[in-house]
Amino acid sequence: MAKAYWITVYRSVRDPKALTAYATLAGPAIQAGGGRFLARGLPARVYESGANERTVVIEFASVAQAIAAHESPAYQQALHALGNGAERDMRIIEGIG
Repeated sequence: MAKAYWITVYRSVRDPKALTAYATLAGPAIQAGGGRFLARGLPARVYESGANERTVVIEFASVAQAIAAHESPAYQQALHALGNGAERDMRIIEGIG
């Protein structure tokens, strides 16, 4: 079974306090759902019209596990804490092999 990757790009942060509240809840919720943080932060360099935005990459054992983590009550609580505090682009993609 191929691994899955949860990739989130922050287009803007409107409320840093809401983002902090989200992060406090989201990290443990994601880890409890089987997620492992691989990278998070600003890009070291951007190319080809890339935006210099905070990016987070999380690895899961499968797409099903990543979706279950996102839909879990604990992660939904984190999203509620974030509210409209940030504009994000989030996706789950299946790994190769």
